[in-house]
Amino acid sequence: MVSIEKAVIARIHREGKDFEILVDPDLALDFRRGKPVSVENVLAVRDIFSDSKKGDRPSGEDLQKAFQTTDPLKIAEIILKSGDIQLTTEQRRKLLDEKRKQIATTISKQGIDPKTRLPHPQQRILNAMEQAKISIDPFKPSDQQIEAVLKAIESVLPISIERVEIAIKIPMEHAGKASSVIRTIAPIKKEEWKGDGWYALIEIPAGMKGETLAKISDITHGQAEVKEVKK
Repeated sequence: MVSIEKAVIARIHREGKDFEILVDPDLALDFRRGKPVSVENVLAVRDIFSDSKKGDRPSGEDLQKAFQTTDPLKIAEIILKSGDIQLTTEQRRKLLDEKRKQIATTISKQGIDPKTRLPHPQQRILNAMEQAKISIDPFKPSDQQIEAVLKAIESVLPISIERVEIAIKIPMEHAGKASSVIRTIAPIKKEEWKGDGWYALIEIPAGMKGETLAKISDITHGQAEVKEVKK
């Protein structure tokens, strides 16, 4: 258990009031990211505060109204999952760096250079994000920030998100497993099961065409038939 001196504040605002807990900064972040960490180990003390710096505590009535419980561990779990965690400078730097790279990687896969029709490398996307001075939320899922990032970097980097349709035929011996995997890769626009296999039409970002075809070939041991459908 972390000492109070080394703990940071995690806070949530509910029913017009603030509720705070004192937590281990590293374990709190691990918990938030889904790692197997117990709430009790994250806490410096098993207390809920209205103002941790003053040592003020909320009433049981306020806790019940805001969380439908007065159990400090259950309340702490809610705060850790949904509240704001006070990050250390190093934690914030690392989180932001990871999130920027996640976003840049996704955009690199989905977007293409309108002139060359080729994907932009990840580093080029990162450079454009820096040039556009984009603000990234370290906790918000990367896929929920991509649209805003794209709009911001368009002024410094020509980029187009184009989609292509791919027709697929997979022999019956690989169809069951392959169809399940493909559903996780791309939305299925059409599909049909026939005696000789599974037929499907999928839509993917143009920048992910090569990667997607490679995955399909891998899971079918090269026996899939694929072709781009011209719109």
